[in-house]
Amino acid sequence: MGKRLFVAIVAVLMFCVAYGEEVLFQTNAPMIINASDAFRVEFALNAKPDDKSFVAPSFEGFNVLAGPSVSHGSSVQIINGSMTKSYNYTISYVLQAQGAGEKSIGVATIGVDGKSYSTQVTPIEVRQSSAEGGAAQDGRSSQNNQTEQTLEQRAAGQLAQDDLMLRFNVSRSSVYKGEAVRATLKLYSRVNVIGSEGAKLPSFDGFWSQQLEAEQGPFRETVGGKVYDAYNLGEYILYPQQSGKLTIESAKITIVAQMFVRNNRPRNSFFDNTHDIYNLRREVVSPAVTIDVKPFPAGAPASFTGAVGKYTMEAHASLTEMAANSAANIDLKISGTGNIGFVQEPKITLPATFELYDVKSTEQIRTTAAGSNGFRRFEYPFIARAEGNYTIAPIEFTYFNPESRQYVTLTSDSFAISVTPDKNSASSSQVVSTIVGKQDVKLLGSDIRFIKLTRPNLHTVVTPLVFSPLYFVIVVAMVLLSVALYFVISKRIRDSHNTVLVKGRRANKVAVQRFRAAERYMREQNRHAFYEEMLRALWGYISDRFNIPVADLTKETIREELTRRGATEQAKDITAIISLCEEAQYSPVESATMTEIYGRGIEIVSKIESIVKK
Repeated sequence: MGKRLFVAIVAVLMFCVAYGEEVLFQTNAPMIINASDAFRVEFALNAKPDDKSFVAPSFEGFNVLAGPSVSHGSSVQIINGSMTKSYNYTISYVLQAQGAGEKSIGVATIGVDGKSYSTQVTPIEVRQSSAEGGAAQDGRSSQNNQTEQTLEQRAAGQLAQDDLMLRFNVSRSSVYKGEAVRATLKLYSRVNVIGSEGAKLPSFDGFWSQQLEAEQGPFRETVGGKVYDAYNLGEYILYPQQSGKLTIESAKITIVAQMFVRNNRPRNSFFDNTHDIYNLRREVVSPAVTIDVKPFPAGAPASFTGAVGKYTMEAHASLTEMAANSAANIDLKISGTGNIGFVQEPKITLPATFELYDVKSTEQIRTTAAGSNGFRRFEYPFIARAEGNYTIAPIEFTYFNPESRQYVTLTSDSFAISVTPDKNSASSSQVVSTIVGKQDVKLLGSDIRFIKLTRPNLHTVVTPLVFSPLYFVIVVAMVLLSVALYFVISKRIRDSHNTVLVKGRRANKVAVQRFRAAERYMREQNRHAFYEEMLRALWGYISDRFNIPVADLTKETIREELTRRGATEQAKDITAIISLCEEAQYSPVESATMTEIYGRGIEIVSKIESIVKK
């Protein structure tokens, strides 16, 4: 009874595992064949099919020499209490091509549990048999010469120039500034690739780049009339930050290809007609790709700050009625698709008696092959200082739509705010009136003191200070102090209105905060977050220190700005560090350690600070 129960439980578990497995149906066929050769085509399924549900393709351009033949099998493994089950169902044909050229195996269909599954069209390159025979004959006639060649030379002779190709495929070659471009780095191979070495990726100068997760392949593709196995080595979303001709530099990588080379042993050798295997290294370089980045059309509204794509806007006030000296905020949400990560907070105009504080922003952005989408939310906190009824003007946000080639302005409703008196203010005998511009405060309502009518009895108590030597010393000191305070206060007022100076002074502090965040990621061994925070620190420092918008920053701009200020060596160092961070962020191999890059980043910012402040 116990044995039967155990067998029943195993059968149920096998059924559950098989039921939950994803069904895969695919075609297995060679990529390159000779016209005279017979070859095998298999249709592989990892599940049990429905009876008589298989429909074979027409095999146009091929002669069916044998088939269909069916084979199937299953296996169950239980390791440490975890059970896995696999099922294989294969339908095989033996074919022969009717002639040379580009041909393909059509779509086959099969049913599993009442649901239909189909294969993909599989291209096959058919070569002329005579050419191959001639090549073989030439190979036999030159066997004595090949004897003198090394194995590497013979392997290299079998690898054609176009058997390995590296290409950057871009979704479009002409875009507007800020419009997304998808760039895919692909390796095309007609040989067996077993590895790669020394990858060097472009720095994407002039672009803001973000790497995407993509399926690596291989995928069978036809390029220039030849069939290749294509591998995705990297997929990126690029946002051009300046107009003009921008170039995606060449990428380089060393591919290790496994070559089967006929040996040079005598014909009567026991090992005749055998092959040697050689792992051949070949460096492949992708051609540079030029992107034509068009500038924005003329006539941009004042509310346009560089947003590109399609967006919507929502805005509301947290309170419509509030007491004086209390806080509220305007909440603004911008959603859509495009370069949403570069969207800046729209300007807001408040009444003179309202105090606006630092704008807070939050975001949720997802980047896919189609571009970035999500939202950015801005909160405008303010305090109303005086009672009354106020109207806050509508907020405007303008973006450029590259499809319609037009500027689109979104406008919110106006906000009506009613401010009531502050119940926690001073007693009613003192009325405080705020003058527009927040310059003066008048105190009213105090009674006039009673005037004494009798003759006053006045007498000297001490020596009068007026016109004494100490009096003149105090007067001169007060005048000098007033003049000094005037210049100091005037300078502070000018500096507070000088946004360039303010940003320049706080550039080092902001960079230090970001370096601390990068140090935390470094201790956590979070490579991606560390290099991203280092890039933010370096780009943000240069932007704040020299008042250059991040959208207009390039490595060339940094070099020109620092060279102009006498920091030529520092310009080379900081651009080199930025390149190392960008390369290490997406490359599986680090050319420098995180500790080294972190120390160099702090050192170069300190040197620039000492030079610029001189």
